[in-house]
This record gives sequence, structure tokens and C-alpha cells, in this order.
Amino acid sequence: MSTTAWRGLARSLLIYRAQPWRTLALRRFYRRLIRPGSLAFDIGAHVGNRSQAMARAGATVLAVEPQPLFADWLARRLGGNQRITLVRDAVGAACGHAQLRVSTRHPTVSTLSADWIDRVAPTAGFDGVRWDRAVEVRVTTLDALIARHGRPAFCKIDVEGFEAAILAGLSQPLPCIAFECLPAARDTALACIDRLSELADDYRYNWVVGERHRWANAEWISATACRAALRALPADSRGLDVYACRPAPA
Repeated sequence: MSTTAWRGLARSLLIYRAQPWRTLALRRFYRRLIRPGSLAFDIGAHVGNRSQAMARAGATVLAVEPQPLFADWLARRLGGNQRITLVRDAVGAACGHAQLRVSTRHPTVSTLSADWIDRVAPTAGFDGVRWDRAVEVRVTTLDALIARHGRPAFCKIDVEGFEAAILAGLSQPLPCIAFECLPAARDTALACIDRLSELADDYRYNWVVGERHRWANAEWISATACRAALRALPADSRGLDVYACRPAPA
């Protein structure tokens, strides 16, 4: 591993695993959302903090991470956890291969979406980020993962602008799905809502701002209301994790 790559991994570990109060808040949050014994998919597992929180909530977890740097780290870190299975693939609309655009210094924002890079690169928060290399990765679909591993009760998708493409590879509604929304590239999140509405008309929506791990809204809202709320966000506001559930959690 190069010095730059090691520093990129260390930065991600510092952000997502070196703040125990956030880890505890995430575990509490998932315990409200995930039933013990259920199956959960972590699409874009990164450094595994969410996979481990799901497992601590009692789920069996499929941790999907195509980036070799993180997949190798997860294999070492999670290899002894019987609740978590690692899949070293990307996920998209169809099975095949694709080029993963990698930022060596900021590997958390590596992506399969060149369009997403064009949208976010000029915005605040991405100053100094360079996608300086590409890695060919295998691509599977949610349908293929479900056929092999089972239907998840919860599916988290955080893949830097490729969320809508992933949902295009899903042909059935799932009980609960979470996807990232960056206001500077909100069209991706709006496309996710459109796709979920095609799969089922009874999804209800809420979201979490940043890493706060608490609902932003007291009540779960409709797809129409969620679209309007996302469109109204200032372009420089913080990223969200949008949750779509049927039925809405108590």
C-alpha cells in the first residue's frame, strides 16, 4: 500500500471508527430499525462501521465493498465475525464490469459515477479532492444478491452518486431502504424516490442529517412531500441519509 493510500484509509478510520460516541449512537439507531435475526445489506460498506452496527443490532449482514483498499481491510477486520459476509463487488443496474474512479487521498468518495464527480467537484467540501486513478471492478445487482443470499429487511446504499443505478437493478420492493442524498447532486436521490415509487406506492420517508443518527422529522412523509423537501434544500447544505420504509417504523 502506498503512503498516500495508507493515509486515505487512516482518514476514513478516523472519521468513522475513532469517535465512540457516534458508534454508540449508530448502534442505538439501528436497534430501533432492525429486528434480531433479519438480513441486512450494507452496499458500500467502506470501513465496516455500519455493517458492525447492523450485526450488533442482531442482523445477519452482507457487506458489499468493491474498492480493494477497503475490501482487504474488511477481510482482515471482519473475518472472524460470523454475522457478516463480505462481497467484493460493486452493485449496479446490470451485471458486468465497470471502472471505479478512486480518490487515493479521499477514498471515501470513490465512485462509479463520472456524472456525480462533475456535479460535486466544484462544490464546498470537495476542495482538493482528485479522482486520480481507476480500478476495474465486477458489478452485480441487488436482484442477483437477493437470489443468492435472500431478501433483506433493510438495505443501506451509500455509493457516491450511483444509488439510482443500483435501484434500477432491483425488481421488488424491500421493507426498508436507505440511500444517500447530497444536495449538490440531489437529482440522484429524486431518481431513487421515483424508482421506489414504481416498485411500491406505500413507501414513507424520513431522513438523518450527516452522522447525527436521529430522525429529522417527527412524522414520516409521502414520496411527494419528500421530493419537495429535497428540492428545497440549499445546495450547500449537509448530506442526508434518506430512509424509505413500508410501513414506517414506530
